[in-house]
Amino acid sequence: MIGIMGAMQEEIAHLVEALTEHKQETSGMRTYHTGTLYGQPVVIVFSRWGKVAAAATATHLLLHYRVSELIFTGVAGAVDHDLRMGDVVVGNRLFQHDMDARPLMKKYEIPLLKRKFFETNAPLSDLAFKATREFLSDISVEVKPEKATLFGLKEPRVIRGNIASGDRFIAKNSDISEMMSLLPDLACVEMEGAAVAQVCFEHDVPFTVIRTISDVVGIHSETDVMEFIHAVASNYSNGIIRNLFRYKNEE
Repeated sequence: MIGIMGAMQEEIAHLVEALTEHKQETSGMRTYHTGTLYGQPVVIVFSRWGKVAAAATATHLLLHYRVSELIFTGVAGAVDHDLRMGDVVVGNRLFQHDMDARPLMKKYEIPLLKRKFFETNAPLSDLAFKATREFLSDISVEVKPEKATLFGLKEPRVIRGNIASGDRFIAKNSDISEMMSLLPDLACVEMEGAAVAQVCFEHDVPFTVIRTISDVVGIHSETDVMEFIHAVASNYSNGIIRNLFRYKNEE
């Protein structure tokens, strides 16, 4: 069984709608949706926001549902100013940008684990990159043309990039100046991925993180992020994972 997490209900809505043999159960204030999704047995869940919530959800997926791998899908804010709304980052290394136990250890180092980041599973992330690239080649399959025009989605692209997570909303260039000086290859920031990565690392379960760019940190935009998530990002999640599972079924 494959676990799929999203930090917002809207990010997983279309995936849940696509389930066959759909069942659900509630535990720890979360609803877990099980069934078959595009030929793969899955459990899908809204993790809630933040590292603690995401880690708790991931742990339940691993211990109760015994998932064989975990996929986190959702939105993120770009710190790489070459990225634009509608681009996608498939995670490479995941950092916790609010982890700072200096002077006992280096900034970003995770206590006891003696590491500053967690790497996604390379074969799974390679498949996710391939699935995303195929999806972005014709987003009209999932995204209505008027919505693509509204959000300026012109030739969106996918990259493999590093992601930083933390329990703090990053909205200003001043917020990321030190972070970028220490993590110059950072692509985007969000609030859950690295916590999920740590849980998966400690339980030796492969994972990947797929993040759609909803905004660029430090660049003001008049666009409605919630409308973007509803009309675009949720469709991205569905289309990308549909492609990813097709590749898995062909293996």
